[in-house]
Amino acid sequence: MKQVVLILALCAIAASAEIFSGTVVDVTCKDNELTTHPRRCAISCARHGFGLKEADGTFLKFDAHGNELALSALKRSTKMQNLKANITGTVKDGVLKIESIAIH
Repeated sequence: MKQVVLILALCAIAASAEIFSGTVVDVTCKDNELTTHPRRCAISCARHGFGLKEADGTFLKFDAHGNELALSALKRSTKMQNLKANITGTVKDGVLKIESIAIH
């Protein structure tokens, strides 16, 4: 019975996830011109955390796990700037909890 409840809870969490699109940027540089913001800057400012700047200007800060995922994705990326991404996750209390991130 506990397994059924756990499976249902996990399904409910997965069902509430959304897809977000925008530019991944370190918190320090979120108000800068993002099309020319270099990946090396984002990586060097990782200690400040990351977020996603959506097309409408909304900035969604990542949670701690999301910061780890973003840093890993940035290090793997070959893009030098204009760090567009698709993110699957949920927003709670203004913080984006990331399940997956793909920089394109």
